[in-house]
Amino acid sequence: MTRPVRIGVQLQPQHADYPQIRDAVARAEDAGVDVIFNWDHFFPLTGDPDGKHFECWTMLGAWAEQTSRVEIGALVTCNSYRNPELLADMARTVDHISGGRLILGIGAGWFEKDYDQFGYEFGTAGSRIADLADALPRIKSRWAASNPAPTREIPILVGGGGERKTLRIVAEHATAWHSFGDAATLARKSAILDEHGAAVGRDTASLVERSVAVNRPPAEVGEELVGLGATLLTVGVSGPDYDLSLVKQWVAWRDARAQA
Repeated sequence: MTRPVRIGVQLQPQHADYPQIRDAVARAEDAGVDVIFNWDHFFPLTGDPDGKHFECWTMLGAWAEQTSRVEIGALVTCNSYRNPELLADMARTVDHISGGRLILGIGAGWFEKDYDQFGYEFGTAGSRIADLADALPRIKSRWAASNPAPTREIPILVGGGGERKTLRIVAEHATAWHSFGDAATLARKSAILDEHGAAVGRDTASLVERSVAVNRPPAEVGEELVGLGATLLTVGVSGPDYDLSLVKQWVAWRDARAQA
């Protein structure tokens, strides 16, 4: 299937007061982006490690009310921080608040400071990935048992690139996969994802959207990434200013491609 090229922005909830984040959400929706993401951490990842920061899912509930057109979600939720059934119900609730615009972005987790400061067991990369594999069927089962049910089949975006385990989870459960890395990484791991898809009996080439972060102008990397199958391209911006100038370049490029 041919997917439209979409532009996302990740508004990193760090180094800002909430009114600045709220303003950035409004500016991003007005600029024409397709998806607005935050992330699921408890402390900044860049800049002052003890700087201002806000929680992910509380914020998504507010965004669901504030916005009217864009899809919203976390890039990505840490599976370790919430019981899978609770996370499923949180996602279902935000799905309803937003009128069916939630993407459940999820990953195995990696930022040890979050775990240590909030009392979660860090474990190992292997144990966290195994927990993610266990959680996704539970999330889907909770949705199926919920009243009311989600407004739609909530898209599941899995972030991560582990070639043996994570991409297998993507092949089994995800509707989108977020690749961390350059074009060569995207190409190699996308092919491995399709191998896993063949092994589990899913046509991942058509059923799993390719998502990638971008930090360069579209004139430099846009066509290459789309040529490799990426159709969701997301620019990350940090507080306090939330400069959307690069985001606007990508939106203009998307629109020019659609009209060509």
